[in-house]
Amino acid sequence: MTNSSPVVDAPGPGAPADQVVVEVRGVTAGYLPGVDILHDCSLVARQGELIGIIGPNGAGKSTLLKSIFGLVKVRDGGIFLNGEEITNLKANRLVAKGVGFVPQTNNVFPSLTIQENLEMGIYLRPKGLAERLEFVTAIFPELGRRLKQRAGSLSGGERQMVAMSRALMMGPHVLLLDEPSAGLSPVRQDEAFLRVKEINKAGVTTIMVEQNARRCLQICHRGYVLDQGRDAHTGTGRELLNDPKVIGLYLGTLGQDEDD
Repeated sequence: MTNSSPVVDAPGPGAPADQVVVEVRGVTAGYLPGVDILHDCSLVARQGELIGIIGPNGAGKSTLLKSIFGLVKVRDGGIFLNGEEITNLKANRLVAKGVGFVPQTNNVFPSLTIQENLEMGIYLRPKGLAERLEFVTAIFPELGRRLKQRAGSLSGGERQMVAMSRALMMGPHVLLLDEPSAGLSPVRQDEAFLRVKEINKAGVTTIMVEQNARRCLQICHRGYVLDQGRDAHTGTGRELLNDPKVIGLYLGTLGQDEDD
């Protein structure tokens, strides 16, 4: 079921700055040798932008995100961070370079407390713990009041908050979000999108894969529509929301909560 009411007012089409932070150039990638999911796929994210990636099931949305984070083998093309090539760089090295990633599932340590989960996110820079805790609990005050609670006892929406907070503990310049609203109730979905916008407003360039296409386009600066592993459409969030082709081919079904 689609939700026609906006979560928040859509941002303007312009990004806060023109500096290109992440660039995906003609990437072909896949999980198995000889089987490509992405075909000559490209994307640009500028400093301070919130980028949305939408498309039908199996379009390669999550694969694109994982390719950026070094979790899927890139066989052709290149990925660049602030002009430096990071193609197929290991995830731990990307974290050290300021890239955070929040997977859709299995994204918390259930046996650990909320605070222990957050501490795991800053293991490379433990001296910054107090400062980063203050930062993330300002965005997620509910977590700040429950730091001693075990993550395994949290709801799906609360676990998503912990996962995003842990990724923010290292102070990333870029945050990659894979389906942040997946499996959440409508109220929790609203909260998830509002938190994503708050993170982006704090200066974190954000690239978000979302099956809830309407909500995604309502808050993103620019969007990319993938179809069968290829770039099908791109434009500002408003442009894509009002594009007859995008409406006819994608938005009629992409407001639903479906797995990628």
